[in-house]
Amino acid sequence: MGRVPFARVPSFKTTSGVQTMNRPERTFTTEDIRLERRLPTYWRVTFDMPPVNIFGPKHLPLLNDIITTIETDPQVKVVVFDSAVKGFFITHYDFLAPVEDSLGIPPGPTGLQALPDMLVRLSRAPAVSIASIRGRATGVGSELALASDMRFASREKAILSQWEVGAGLVPGGGPMARLPRLMGRGRALEVLLSADDIHGDLAERYGYVNRSMPDAELDGFVEALAMRIATFDKDAIAETKRLVDVASLPPDEEIKPEWDAFIGSLGRPASQTRIKALMARGFHRAGDVENRLGFHVGQIGI
Repeated sequence: MGRVPFARVPSFKTTSGVQTMNRPERTFTTEDIRLERRLPTYWRVTFDMPPVNIFGPKHLPLLNDIITTIETDPQVKVVVFDSAVKGFFITHYDFLAPVEDSLGIPPGPTGLQALPDMLVRLSRAPAVSIASIRGRATGVGSELALASDMRFASREKAILSQWEVGAGLVPGGGPMARLPRLMGRGRALEVLLSADDIHGDLAERYGYVNRSMPDAELDGFVEALAMRIATFDKDAIAETKRLVDVASLPPDEEIKPEWDAFIGSLGRPASQTRIKALMARGFHRAGDVENRLGFHVGQIGI
């Protein structure tokens, strides 16, 4: 696979790694991702990658540290994922980073490549994961939300999408395996092949999220639910989740081809042409393209 012909994004200075457990208020800190231990049993993971929360290969080791900590901590029962960047939960993968940066990261414990490995492990972790979606959860953001156990969305501000087909790409983080199990084949194909923005209320009707609610109520609802779950017995939580997973999670062999297809689609002339057209409109920068990506991917082929 050759280099994706876009310039590299300047790297951020981070302090990656799990810190000592004698600081319960914060066990993991970088400039991009924060893991806050609100209680030993209840954690928050906050994405803070301004201006639009683009997720790339440099973030994979950071997320891996967090997933490993969730898997192995004996006390944590519930983890909420949210964002500090206004208007964006997590948007798409970093298309300015060389593709070799993604290919060079070894497979994870499941044998899958790094991103799908972490999402699979999040779904299977003994702690409950909740995505609190305010702003755009598109591409990787949608895939992280789908891998979480529950998803709650701001009615006014949440937007979910798998926009990749509109740019000539194949989504790579498992949505083809997960979406049909949540909403059925027809609606999953509508989401994937329309590549359009799905707002909070429609996301709820389709089963993309558990509930959408007024934005002013989202934080209080998620906090109350997380705190309630955090009071329950961890073994009961973990065993109940494990049995639900048996009935509902896709097997790894359904996840693996998606990342391979995504990487393969990056170098195709059609996708390169479409991504360059998006770049010319303002893709990867704060502005209308990132705010209305569903609209713009529908315009570049006209």
